Amino acid sequence: MRYSYINPRKKTIFTKEIQLLFIFFSVTLFMLFSTYAFLIFQDNRFTQEMTDIKSQKNEYRTNIPKMENQIAAIEKQISLSEKIFTKNIVLRDSINNLFDLVPNRITLTEAKIMENALILYGITPNKDVYNFMLQAPLRSIFHRTYSSFYPADNGWLRFVSTNYIDNEEELSNEN
Repeated sequence: MRYSYINPRKKTIFTKEIQLLFIFFSVTLFMLFSTYAFLIFQDNRFTQEMTDIKSQKNEYRTNIPKMENQIAAIEKQISLSEKIFTKNIVLRDSINNLFDLVPNRITLTEAKIMENALILYGITPNKDVYNFMLQAPLRSIFHRTYSSFYPADNGWLRFVSTNYIDNEEELSNEN
C-alpha cells in the first residue's frame, strides 16, 4: 500500500547542515593543530638558537684572554716601533746637524756614529782651520775630544777625530 505519490528518499545522518558543520569543525581543528605544530617548531628553533648563542658566548669568553694577549703584544710592538721611529728621527737630525757643523773648507771622508761616540775622518787645509772651525763646536757637544793629524799627498792634513760623550753614571762616579 502506498500512501504517497513520490518515491521515498533515502534518509541519512549526514545532512547538508551536518556536512557543513563537519567541514567547519575539520577546518577549525586543522587550523588549531597546524598552529600548535608551528608553535612547537618555533619553540624548538628558539631552543636551538639559544644553545647556539650560549656556545658562541662560551667560545667568545675563552677567546677574550687570547685577544687581550694579542692586544698587549700589538701595543708592545707599537711602542717599540714608536721608539725606533723616534730614534731614527733623532739620528737623522743628528746626522744633518753633523754635516751642518762641518765647514766648507774641511772635507769628511768617513763618519762613524756610535751610541756614545763619533769618529770623523777627513782632510783639512791646516790645523788652525780644523781647531777653530770644527774642533771648537765638537768640544761644546762632547765631553772628550781627541784629534790626530797625518800629512796628505797634496800638502793638506788628514785627521782622525774621536769624540766621546760620557754616560751620566760615569760622571757621577768621578764627582
